[in-house]
Amino acid sequence: MKLIKSTALMASAITISASMAFAEITILAWPGGEPEESLRQIVKSYNETAGAEIGSTAELLYFSRDNFFDKMLADSAAGSKEFDIMLTATYNVGKYAPFMEPINDLIDDDLMSVFPQSAIDSQSFEGNFYGIPTDLGVHFLYYRTDLMDELMSNADWQAKYAAISMEYMGTAMQPKAPDDWTWDDYMASALFFTKSINSDSPVRYGTVLQLKNLLFNVMIWQGIAASYGGDWMDSDGNITVDSAGYRRALELYKKLVELEATPADSLSYEYAEANGAFGTGRVAFYTQWSAAYASLVNADEFPAIAGKFDITHQPAGSVGIKTHFHALGLGINAASENKDEARAFLRYLGTENAMKMYIKGGGQPPVVGRIVSEVAADRPDMVMMSSHAGDYGKVMAGGTSSSALDIYTNQAENFTGYWGGQLDIDTAIANVEEFMANEFAN
Repeated sequence: MKLIKSTALMASAITISASMAFAEITILAWPGGEPEESLRQIVKSYNETAGAEIGSTAELLYFSRDNFFDKMLADSAAGSKEFDIMLTATYNVGKYAPFMEPINDLIDDDLMSVFPQSAIDSQSFEGNFYGIPTDLGVHFLYYRTDLMDELMSNADWQAKYAAISMEYMGTAMQPKAPDDWTWDDYMASALFFTKSINSDSPVRYGTVLQLKNLLFNVMIWQGIAASYGGDWMDSDGNITVDSAGYRRALELYKKLVELEATPADSLSYEYAEANGAFGTGRVAFYTQWSAAYASLVNADEFPAIAGKFDITHQPAGSVGIKTHFHALGLGINAASENKDEARAFLRYLGTENAMKMYIKGGGQPPVVGRIVSEVAADRPDMVMMSSHAGDYGKVMAGGTSSSALDIYTNQAENFTGYWGGQLDIDTAIANVEEFMANEFAN
């Protein structure tokens, strides 16, 4: 079966009667960054083509990133009709499934020619499919190539690098290419490129950490814990946050804060602030969501780093390289009174042409086949994204449960408290373990 290209075929495929009165649908979507702009382009195209054919239009609604999922849960659980289409994510599909409409009927040959089975699985819960995947989130190490090239070739820099690492880490280290980094290399390099430690550094800070009390910041950080063997639970269901892996990762961030290798106001930083710090040339490298790449390569937006940065996997810990990953998507609010129209939009969203448009707008959908090969030259991040998820991706044990979102939120509160000096490490870990034990006992 060929991909549905005509809006007439699309309408018949979902058995929408031409005699029905169609309404405007509202899409609640994730605010900010490349996914927002990509989705705006999809909605505009839909309204001009497939939507116009059936007499339906779509509009976008955005909540604040702060407490986004809490508000969406409260509204959907209360039967709100404010939005017809809502956000889904790997880490919360089980939590929202009771308030969503399964869309199993949209899984056909056309859809499976666009998305791999793993992407479909990321939007599924207890045998039902709830969302069309829109963005795969993994984490890259973004680094300044000009600075790293100089470090790898300048003997004076290398001597100072060894001296700084000896002073602060107890070992005279030699610099490595970022592809070969461990987290110790990350630490040593961050200290070397921090001007308050190395007055000859061409940038002010070695790195930038996202330390705002926000669950998505914990997702970035937890790749470190996973790389040292950290997990939420063991195979018997015992909570295992109080572990060497978690402590090592927590202490690494704490040391970077204490040594001022990250901007002083990093406790208020999330996605946009971290991109700004790196993109304006104030820091040498950082770990960030894969979605940032499409924005950072825009020379008009970030001229200070134009042609001067690259991406690679995160550094390795004792058990190798790990990255958190998940997929975002869009599904149907069970309380919607416009479910046929919502299905029409989602079917359009899941086509090859729509996904190509989404990628060109800066989105990172988990697609397969010729779509990836067609964009590889302009979007190397798309190629790396899928390989990173497959080779290094780690979903914490219990990370797709109905409690996952609340657990991430609790970890953010306590771990941010530790990094900010309000809690000691033992208290922060104990608070998290107690909360998780209660969540999984219910």
